[in-house]
Amino acid sequence: MRTVHKLKELRTILHNFREQGKRIGLVPTMGNLHDGHIALVQRALEAADVVVTSIFVNPMQFGAHEDLDSYPRTLKADQERLEQAGNTLVFAPPVSEIYPEGLANQTQVVVPGVSEGHCGAGRPGHFEGVATVVTMLFNMVQPDIAVFGEKDFQQLAVIRKLTRDLCLPVEIIGAPTVRDEDGLALSSRNGYLSSEERQHASALYRVLRDTAERLQESHPKQLAELEQAACGQLQASGFRPEYVNIVNSLTLKPALASDSDLTILAAAFLGSTRLIDNISISR
Repeated sequence: MRTVHKLKELRTILHNFREQGKRIGLVPTMGNLHDGHIALVQRALEAADVVVTSIFVNPMQFGAHEDLDSYPRTLKADQERLEQAGNTLVFAPPVSEIYPEGLANQTQVVVPGVSEGHCGAGRPGHFEGVATVVTMLFNMVQPDIAVFGEKDFQQLAVIRKLTRDLCLPVEIIGAPTVRDEDGLALSSRNGYLSSEERQHASALYRVLRDTAERLQESHPKQLAELEQAACGQLQASGFRPEYVNIVNSLTLKPALASDSDLTILAAAFLGSTRLIDNISISR
């Protein structure tokens, strides 16, 4: 496995792979890798001959008071995990390689509709940062496929739409959420939880499962009541809910009586740590 930091070197290596007829996969990450990330790499290896994992803590997707400076940078450990997983190439560029003219002068990609509401409401500018850097990575790597986790459900919807709208020749693969034994979705930010908070963190998934069971049996007019009840359950478990929204799985708009594929999206703070999760159902 090789690690490169410059776009020119990345393109030279990938050109050689393409000359050999190799199918190229991309797994974009911000590093601090866990088993969920490795599952994305393994999924990419099933669909491609060569897998590029990018490691880039993208400043454009962090808000003014978010954890950009404290976000863990663990490149050496990440390299070891990726090599064991069979990853082919790591692209770990410095910020100056991605934004040579600075963030203020960077062209941005805005994805209307699915970027709005949910995490987009609480983190203004976040999905513009995600869409911009993913579009740039697609142009840099020119992958045949790219793999993203379903835990970040709204992010996946944003990426699917930008790929479709911009006619990018990349197949987007969504990989199932990887969870700890107690159900907590794996996330780099789980490391911010204290030992006591970690003991309570799995309540987020339990509340989502309980809400999903009730949703299967409920009348469509009861959706708002289910959302409120879920927020109440989270509060009782020590969380500070940001939202619990029942939406159409494709549009991410509030669910209608006629919708059969639904997703429950949730974000909540446990202490100072913001956790997100989701469950999708068909009825």
